[in-house]
Amino acid sequence: MKNSMLSIKKVIIFSAIISSTAVNAGNEDRSGTAGASHLLVNPWSRGSAMADAGVASSTGLEATFTNIAGLAFTDKTQLKFNHSNWMGGAGIGFSSAGLAQRISEQDVFSVSIQAMNFGDIEVTTVANPEGKIGTFSPRINVFNVGYARSFSSSIHAGINFKVISESMTNLKSTGIGMDVGIRYVTGEQEQVKFGITLKNVGPTMRFKGDGLSQQATYNSTGQITTLNERSQEFELPALLNIGGSYDFNFDEKQKLIVALAYTANSFSYDQFRLGLDYGMTTEKVAFNLRAGYVFEKNIMSSANRSNALIGPTVGFSVDALAGKNKNALGIEYCARFAGVFGVIHTIGATISLK
Repeated sequence: MKNSMLSIKKVIIFSAIISSTAVNAGNEDRSGTAGASHLLVNPWSRGSAMADAGVASSTGLEATFTNIAGLAFTDKTQLKFNHSNWMGGAGIGFSSAGLAQRISEQDVFSVSIQAMNFGDIEVTTVANPEGKIGTFSPRINVFNVGYARSFSSSIHAGINFKVISESMTNLKSTGIGMDVGIRYVTGEQEQVKFGITLKNVGPTMRFKGDGLSQQATYNSTGQITTLNERSQEFELPALLNIGGSYDFNFDEKQKLIVALAYTANSFSYDQFRLGLDYGMTTEKVAFNLRAGYVFEKNIMSSANRSNALIGPTVGFSVDALAGKNKNALGIEYCARFAGVFGVIHTIGATISLK
């Protein structure tokens, strides 16, 4: 009992430290000064369909983006693969895959990777502005290792480490980041949940490579030398998410999750999120219908809005339940409406073993 109370105190102190970082968030004067903005994109369809509002309700691999503490709710083993046509018809592929594994009654471990593929782009130079001299393929990869622990039936916490790599033909930037989060569950049916998470905390990044080098000729001697330029360092897009959810348990087969969240961004407008998840379960199939909405300053002004990923989201998932333990093999879909970029479709599959 003494150890349990000590763990609870540690989590409460940890929560207070995280909350204090929100003071400098939402600074719109810093918009556009951070890099690695792809870290703000949810790669998973189920959480995206709820507008990333599941800070207190997402579980398993979905929680590795919204709140790593939710990883602690993984039953036994979960495998997931998702793919998005990023920014509609921009020709960018965004793929994600992950594994979550329970290693004890209290502990869960996960690994996942996200990759953006921009296709082949024509090489152009001052001498060859029309290209036709070859192509290059920019790449963005993020490798994640997560860990979550249940301190009690009410308190859960987690941490996620990420390695970020951005590269093209002759330039590369590599960095590391970290997410931390906690979740509190209460109620007679554990229907009330609260969550808080701090995301994308890490040192600055900088591009390096031959692409920053160029040859110059001294007029006086005719000597040719190589000049190396240095790129400006950039910060990761840190943010703080605070959220809560309530489960309306209509009966043993039907449930509605209502989730609310607030995002305090360090480099852009703050956001409010609303998510709904209606689930219906039969002996052989589990069906979920999801919807959400992201509100941000100037959302109604096409001239002044600064983010494409705001407004409504919708999606669904269908899981076939098999075996005595009702292991789930599911498909999932999400649509995010990105204004002038069109509709971002995310499809995928999930295998959950109990």
